[in-house]
Amino acid sequence: MAALQIAVAGAGLIGRAHIALIRKSQQCALAAIADPAPQAETFAKEIGVPYFANLERMLDEVKPQGVQGVIVATPNAMHAANGLFCVERGIPVLVEKPITDTVESAARLAAAARTAGVPLLVGHHRRHSVILAQARDVIRGGKLGRITSVTAFTTFLKPDAYFDTAWRREPGGGPVLINLIHGIDDLRFLIGDIARLQAMTSNAVRGFQVEDSAVVSLQFENGALGSITCSDAGAAPWSWELTSGENPAFPRNREDCYFISGTDGSLAVPTMRLWAYGAERGWTAPLHRTELAADEADPLARQLEHFCAVIRREAEPVCSGEDGLKTLQATFAIHQSAAAKREVVLD
Repeated sequence: MAALQIAVAGAGLIGRAHIALIRKSQQCALAAIADPAPQAETFAKEIGVPYFANLERMLDEVKPQGVQGVIVATPNAMHAANGLFCVERGIPVLVEKPITDTVESAARLAAAARTAGVPLLVGHHRRHSVILAQARDVIRGGKLGRITSVTAFTTFLKPDAYFDTAWRREPGGGPVLINLIHGIDDLRFLIGDIARLQAMTSNAVRGFQVEDSAVVSLQFENGALGSITCSDAGAAPWSWELTSGENPAFPRNREDCYFISGTDGSLAVPTMRLWAYGAERGWTAPLHRTELAADEADPLARQLEHFCAVIRREAEPVCSGEDGLKTLQATFAIHQSAAAKREVVLD
């Protein structure tokens, strides 16, 4: 089987992570890089691949069938335009999270891909986590019974130097849109769509324009309730990066960040500790713990494999444009709720 030719738009940190995986893959090859930065041109020359200043020019100039898929890893504000460039040319596209920078543009991109029949995969890479996949199988397999509640934590401490970059001190640069959006998508993947939420945010620790902490109450469409605590100013290990071991850049702690309760049992993730009663049920009876074994794999690498299958029309995107839109809507609703000091119902 011939290697699929995949181009990458955006050669920043996440773009280069995608490029490294493509170059290691036996299923695909790097067709080109599109990025206006001079260092991107230098990088493209170093690794010997065609370089273009922007994606539109690349798609216009590369020979037919020279690009069979595109990964968009540009700044968020360019996701919609770059995604549409690909859709208009019938090229399957993987758009990094968030799908776009506004709900309106996300809806336009999702609708355009659906109407054109062009596969659109949104890069919420944790959907390719073997740990979350196993947790979802436990829930959908009925081992927990009917889900009643979920408690989630996204708490960690960003170093002072992180905020030397100006946009990280301004609205949109905080942990809700940068980090918690992943947690929102995780919960949607595990529990189901969110019906309504109410939130509070605070910037009391650093005093920047952007929040450093948030607390969110949720109701899912299936009736389950949830709560999320998020902070990038708390010295704590309770976040996916610090507990799952899936990103080697972060130290791994044998802790959990998601606690899911049901009528027949409960599950702590990512340790995959399953709690359930024996013959006797009720709060005076002993609960028994089983620790489920989970394989280890790089979600980004698994996402690339999935994208290749999507390009070949062998699979449907596990995170479609519509999915990416719903996650973005719920994430923006957190700020909307906090600003208005009221509940937000998601449409």
